[in-house]
Amino acid sequence: METATAAQRRATRPRADALRNRERIVAAAREMFVQHGADVPLDEIARRAGVGNATVYRHFADRDELVHHVLLSVTDRVTSLAEAAVAAADAAPESAFAALRDFAHDAVDERIGALCPILSESLDPNHPELHAARVRVESVVEALMERARRAGQLRTDIGVGDLMVALGQLTRPLPGTGGCLLDFDQFVHRHLQLFLDGLMAPARSPLPGHPATLEELRDKAH
Repeated sequence: METATAAQRRATRPRADALRNRERIVAAAREMFVQHGADVPLDEIARRAGVGNATVYRHFADRDELVHHVLLSVTDRVTSLAEAAVAAADAAPESAFAALRDFAHDAVDERIGALCPILSESLDPNHPELHAARVRVESVVEALMERARRAGQLRTDIGVGDLMVALGQLTRPLPGTGGCLLDFDQFVHRHLQLFLDGLMAPARSPLPGHPATLEELRDKAH
């Protein structure tokens, strides 16, 4: 019986090389989507991942499924970055804003803004997996911001949505820059730092409106 059970586990558990191939495909797709948009040929993604075309289709039924998993992967990575920043803020509460700042600089490297346009009409942004991933990242980033607020280092009129909008806008390709600012990426961290300086307490001036939430931004997008 023990042998049969072990065999069953081996049969249902993905092989290590299959998992590595899947991870390589998702990573390659993310890079290609950022560089060339969601219409990049799957053959090119397979080539970038170092696998055959058949391997891509064995893991992902179509382009939409691949896009879905790229978005999940990026959201999970941002969540992990935020969790590490929360741990850093808990270990050194006096450096809570520094942990928030480090998270923001790491998060922009995920190119959130460049990936937003790849949401196709056939991809459901309210899919349970995507919804759960968004709720998770919002919760952890809010926890990080709350630690900076408690330390008196983050202004109190800022919400998660305000921060995530900035991260998205700073990594969104600029329109009409074909002959200008070809290497805009070199300015992202510089401009992000300018934005983060504006989040520090005490605030120099009151902000109009109210702190933005991700839920509010999603409602307005639809």
